[in-house]
Amino acid sequence: MPDAEVRAVSAVDDVLRGELLACWTDVSNAGGAVGFVPPVTRDDVAPVLDRLLEGVHSGRDVLAVLTVDGATAGFAALVGSSSPLRRHWATVLRVQVHPSRQGHGLGRVLMGGVHDIARTRGWEFLQLTARGGTGVDAFYRGLGYTEVGRVAGAIRVAPGDDREEILLLHRF
Repeated sequence: MPDAEVRAVSAVDDVLRGELLACWTDVSNAGGAVGFVPPVTRDDVAPVLDRLLEGVHSGRDVLAVLTVDGATAGFAALVGSSSPLRRHWATVLRVQVHPSRQGHGLGRVLMGGVHDIARTRGWEFLQLTARGGTGVDAFYRGLGYTEVGRVAGAIRVAPGDDREEILLLHRF
């Protein structure tokens, strides 16, 4: 396996923003279930990325950035709850490894980093959703997540192609 690490990022400069944008666009166009259906352009992804980064810059949220041999290779967002009753929870969003880096166990490395960051921030629960029909829910179950529900038809990837949203939790 290449030299990989995950770091918590709370400030994103223009260079890193460009790398995140390129990654998200490439993952989406390769069929990754990260909020879009291909084809997408950077112009399609940029406003969604910028909304995600607003929470990071506010200090409530954090990015887990995966680097391989020093280059950005993927990321995930950990979004803290704004509810005083759920400050021990976070939502994991947009988990992705660049298509050129897939197949080398880097998804597990990224999620291990996500878990380390969550523990450091005192989060006791992580929640995430997975798009039905992709099989990715099995990946998360293998990392200790428990399926707590499914919402039929919650995700529409195309007319006549509605998918389940699978709700998963991990407790530390």
